[in-house]
Amino acid sequence: MPDPAKSHAVVIGAGMAGLTAAQAISKHFEKVTVIERDTLPAEAAPRRGTPQCQHAHMLLAGGLNALQTLFPGFEKDLAEAGAVKVRTGKDIRFERPGFDPFPVRDLGFDIFSMSRPLLEAVTRGRILQSPNIGICMRSRVTKLIASRHGMRVEAIRYESDDGPAVTVEADLVVEASGRCGLTLQLLEELSLQKPEETEIGIDQAYASTIVERLDHNTDWLGNITLPSAPASSRGAFLFPIEKQRWLLSIGGNHGDAPPDDRAGFMDFVRSLRTPTIYDAVRDARPLTDIVRYQLPCSIRRHFERLESFPAGLLATGDALCRFNPIFGQGMSVAAQEAVILDRLLAEDVPMERLAREFFAAIQDTIATPWGVAVNDFVYPATRGVRPPDLAQRLQYGAALTKLAAQDPEVHRLTVEVSQLLKPQAALREPMLAARVMSLM
Repeated sequence: MPDPAKSHAVVIGAGMAGLTAAQAISKHFEKVTVIERDTLPAEAAPRRGTPQCQHAHMLLAGGLNALQTLFPGFEKDLAEAGAVKVRTGKDIRFERPGFDPFPVRDLGFDIFSMSRPLLEAVTRGRILQSPNIGICMRSRVTKLIASRHGMRVEAIRYESDDGPAVTVEADLVVEASGRCGLTLQLLEELSLQKPEETEIGIDQAYASTIVERLDHNTDWLGNITLPSAPASSRGAFLFPIEKQRWLLSIGGNHGDAPPDDRAGFMDFVRSLRTPTIYDAVRDARPLTDIVRYQLPCSIRRHFERLESFPAGLLATGDALCRFNPIFGQGMSVAAQEAVILDRLLAEDVPMERLAREFFAAIQDTIATPWGVAVNDFVYPATRGVRPPDLAQRLQYGAALTKLAAQDPEVHRLTVEVSQLLKPQAALREPMLAARVMSLM
């Protein structure tokens, strides 16, 4: 018989974090309601609630594995929808200072390249196949409602475009809206401590457009050009996506923002450290307008440090940790967090302990991508608390890159870490560390 304490769950937000959380929860609750401000398109199309959706996104191998766990057969769904299969180490040319390109090697596993709207559409399609998940569109949650003593969330209140405010009881509420505003508001109302926040101020600005994918007579499908930091922050991603197109995103930080007019955009592309991307797209027909997006900082909220937190409430995805988008980690981390939530619910963790155990369990998942974000301190203008060993970290990273270029096994390991298949600690194993330090 179903657990009477697991009757109804509410997920706030229908982005990738919300959709994956809903799928995880649906295995353990009678009913799951996803509440979303937007009108969700039936097909793969941009929507207002995800202003960054028209920019380059990466579904890392760790995220793909998590989605495959939550939605068996997900890889097949992506392929049938038109996502481009990419062989890691081989199909995307990777240019970084000193290695133009980095050695091309078949690293033994595939990922998929696609637009963010396509990925969301495929995921929504699978969600809609679940009979106990419903999506309430054009609705905005305005309040989390706690019990009289304040230590349990019992309901939410939301407003819709076509009706009065509604209060809905819930045994579990998951905030996956990105900003975490409702959870922080509730903690303030209950006079509970808010989570400490760690910020890395990067003032990241980028611009993107979709162009036709030409037959450019090369052996690569896409290209990543990294900047020559700290002298310049200008970099670019050229990714193959569905319908024989390229999605081109360019960006810089600390005031070096790309323009949104076609001539200025192409001048920015021409100014990149290498001419590879400019040469590939200069004759390509533009298919969309240029769109821009800005992110002032990466932010990590340390819910795991709180001594008190209301039962029946969780936060996930960007509400917990928002990464620098150039590393392409957010969607994959959210999917991995959903897998952890599924496991904890399967273990029948009591609702009074669920938040504490969830926030603790996801720290290893967050630690690896957050460790990459620390590299943003290579720029003197980056705001935040600089690690005291930053110089040593950067030196170690440079030596590790040199070793990876020489050794295919080390190359594979570094990619497995960057693809969230292995923890960052794998790059500090004693035998490997000794080899790296010999090159410093």
